Amino acid sequence: MLKVATWNVNGVRARAQQVVDWLRAERPDVVCLQEVKASPEQIPAELCALPEYFCYWHGHKGYSGVALHLSRETFGARPHFAHPGFDHETRIVTARAGQLLFASVYVPNGGKDFPAKVSFLDALAEFAAGARAEGLQLVLCGDLNVAREERDVHPELRKPQQTGQTAPERAQLERVISHGLVDLSRKSYPDDDRLFSWWAPWRNFREKNIGWRLDYVLANERLAERALSCEIARDVGTSDHGPVIACFDIEVPRAEPAPDGEGEPPPPGAAAPGSGQLSLF
Repeated sequence: MLKVATWNVNGVRARAQQVVDWLRAERPDVVCLQEVKASPEQIPAELCALPEYFCYWHGHKGYSGVALHLSRETFGARPHFAHPGFDHETRIVTARAGQLLFASVYVPNGGKDFPAKVSFLDALAEFAAGARAEGLQLVLCGDLNVAREERDVHPELRKPQQTGQTAPERAQLERVISHGLVDLSRKSYPDDDRLFSWWAPWRNFREKNIGWRLDYVLANERLAERALSCEIARDVGTSDHGPVIACFDIEVPRAEPAPDGEGEPPPPGAAAPGSGQLSLF
């Protein structure tokens, strides 16, 4: 069995112990984190080099950032971690094992720079199309910052012109999904109109489940056929997002070892190859 988990932690330094406890409880084979808000050297010691995982942190101080960790026991060798050319602001990292391609993604919110969100979603669709053309089995996880359907926003919060709910953004998300992907939360719960993963941190919205669905596990159609479950955890941690965990009944291929030095996190202050990230001083 393969267990894939994704969580927008909204600041990993503030929730380090929560993440450690969650990983110990769930023991996922693949861990995707978003909105890390920390550079690699700022990651708390208990998280920076988890002994059970090949770890990759991709972020900088106070903003954005993603991580991707693969189980040592499951995958056997450290894979090559990479960044598609459209990566900016440390928003995507990938890793490959056999024909499996994992991606941890944090789409821009778009509230302050909507064109950047449009550009990123367009590029993400091209990335998904490319993976399909290569015959790869893509598992794309993360905070995509778009509520896919009207029912993916609580009735009290629906505003068709609000960023994250607009028709053009939804059309862009459908373009991503159309390249051979399946929305596993919706596959598991096709009739659930309260399937939310983000709740504003006020007025007890989380306790009342008044929220949006912004976090996804999207899987290649062949993988989706072997999906056993996909659950959103509303009772985990103090982030404004809940983790999403998907399980698959598949035999996991071993990762091809990355060439020496490849796939390692960049040194402090350096840009990851191909990331489009400016060096930090």
